[in-house]
Amino acid sequence: MKIRDRMCRVDSVEKINGRIRYIEDVKFENLHFARTLRSSIAKGEILGIDYPDLPDGIWVVDASDTPVNEVLMIKGDMPVFADKTVNYIGEPIALIIGKDKQQVIEFMNGIVVNYHEHEAVFHMDECRGHEDRTYSSYEYQKGDIGNLNYDDTFERVYSTGYQEQLYMEKQGLVGEYSDNILTIYGSMQCPYYIKNALIHSTELPTDNIRVIQNTTGGAFGGKEEYPSLMACQLAAAAMKVKAPVELIFDRREDILYTTKRHPSQTRIKTYLKERKIVGMEFIYELDGGPYWGLTDVVLQRGILTLTGCYNIENVKVEGKAYKTNNIFTGAFRGFGSPQSMFALEQHMNQLARYLNKDPIEFRRQYFVKKGDLSATSGIFNETIMLHEMADKLEKMSDYEEIKNKKDYYHGVGVAFIPHGGGFTGDGEASHIKSVVNLKKDDDGYIHVLVSSVEMGQGAKTVLSKIVASVLDIDIDKVVYDNPDTFKVPDSGPTVASRTTMVVGGLLYKAAQKLKSRMKEKGEVMITETFKQPDHIKWDQEHLNGNAYLSYSWAAVIAEVEVDPITFEIKCTNIHGIYDVGLPIDEDTFIGQVHGGVAQGLGYGMLEVMDSKDGLIRQNSFSSYSVPTIADMPRMYSDWIYNPYKEGPYGAKAAGELTLVGVAPAIASAVEDAIGLEMNDLPVTSEKILAEVLR
Repeated sequence: MKIRDRMCRVDSVEKINGRIRYIEDVKFENLHFARTLRSSIAKGEILGIDYPDLPDGIWVVDASDTPVNEVLMIKGDMPVFADKTVNYIGEPIALIIGKDKQQVIEFMNGIVVNYHEHEAVFHMDECRGHEDRTYSSYEYQKGDIGNLNYDDTFERVYSTGYQEQLYMEKQGLVGEYSDNILTIYGSMQCPYYIKNALIHSTELPTDNIRVIQNTTGGAFGGKEEYPSLMACQLAAAAMKVKAPVELIFDRREDILYTTKRHPSQTRIKTYLKERKIVGMEFIYELDGGPYWGLTDVVLQRGILTLTGCYNIENVKVEGKAYKTNNIFTGAFRGFGSPQSMFALEQHMNQLARYLNKDPIEFRRQYFVKKGDLSATSGIFNETIMLHEMADKLEKMSDYEEIKNKKDYYHGVGVAFIPHGGGFTGDGEASHIKSVVNLKKDDDGYIHVLVSSVEMGQGAKTVLSKIVASVLDIDIDKVVYDNPDTFKVPDSGPTVASRTTMVVGGLLYKAAQKLKSRMKEKGEVMITETFKQPDHIKWDQEHLNGNAYLSYSWAAVIAEVEVDPITFEIKCTNIHGIYDVGLPIDEDTFIGQVHGGVAQGLGYGMLEVMDSKDGLIRQNSFSSYSVPTIADMPRMYSDWIYNPYKEGPYGAKAAGELTLVGVAPAIASAVEDAIGLEMNDLPVTSEKILAEVLR
């Protein structure tokens, strides 16, 4: 097949006809069910636990049952089970296990946990200036911000709240220990993250631990690190009960106690000389919750592209992540960028309004180009086509016409977004070290052996298509099973918009090597390992150099209408132009655009999620509003071809990019409609009313 051929997704038929089996559909002999005993306070000591008399068939699994009571992520500060202390509402204390679900529930209802409650921290402003409440702190500079010649300043503060991933399939795993092999099955993004966490917590040899991904019904980052916690708990349970143990959350539990997008606050101060930007200062802060998790990496991605699509000569950036007793925050599509890019793009729109300039024309004078220095003083080595994207966006949207509509309650907003593909700096080469295998079997079928998971985003289709195209074979001859760590190498996690660009790039090279050996008899195995391009230079200690392998770009215009009586907001149109190199499968990419717009729409104007004294207040579909078909705008999408030479067929990162620009475009469109600044996401009718009454 040819790379530009249109095709149905390889997994579409079995999903549409209902034959696909998720973890909850899989039958295990002698299966036991687990429910989690959780903390009811945000911070305190566990003085003791009063359990009812333990009936036959009920098991309690707690910290005493795991050899190393730590979940290894970046750090091992999070326990598998809370032992002597608890640090957030909902923290797991024990699993209650039995074959009869009702018996498990009845036993749990009789448990009493006695606490000595401590004062908890719920707000970032309580953390500032306290080293013991700071996870990470970074600072970098470009140019000389301390000796600027300026005649004006413009300063604002922007904030964002929680967002729930709300994948269709809830968190769910099964653990089994048989013949000295521990096996974890289930819904996940990162099989080797789980395996490494299990090696640490169980102290079993690596050859005795197996992780198998079942078909995964959505993730968006929510199944990146959190399943490692569940897997460590199930490992202890399966080894104690000596039977398969299933842990699947109900929807309320999933919303209340699993990771969310980090709340943020960003302060931006711009220095102006003769109405032009001569310098910018940023302070970017995140609420990391009670444990490190992936917060440090989210913080880095949030700050490393804080000047966005713009060449600003003098820059100072500070980033801090704080320890609170709120819900555990973690990975979510965009990974720190939606928060920081909302702040930057709102600021640029407000600057344009302050200077009485058109927001697109104002941006054009600062657009980065090939050869410029990034915020971290790395060189942009690729062709950057922001001016061409702006031209195409203006033409697509009839920009001159829509921005001059006379209706006061119609608004137009703009956002231009970069997104770095792959792990930060030298992360791909130094930490991830991706390996792929491509195998031709005796019958001529080609097996894609990678740890990249299909979770609804189209990985199986895109990676299979790359291999089939290089080998010039029918895609039906390509076999891509769900990852099993006994069968596939560690290709890295399915995160960071890296699957097509990095893993697909390795498969492209492997297929090229295999092509000349297709006629050989018997099995042929090709292995390809990631090597950092020579031009990528990164200093992690000083956050200096090329922060990413390559950049993808988005230009977005949103149109809104605001009801003058109720202040109800309706997003009517979203126009988007994207540079993702070359889309491997255009239909799959359009699906990413539509999904990204929906998620960005929710983040921008609908999905209100907050907590009171550490407890999330929205715990169901009825209280947490996400976009429905009635909320969706008309979507107009196009792209430019700007191939990345290191990517397969020129492909770059795509998955996260399509989300990030939507919320700032909508927020700035609301500002345009009502003439008042909106600096807090999501933008809601209530917030508009508060600004009107201020």
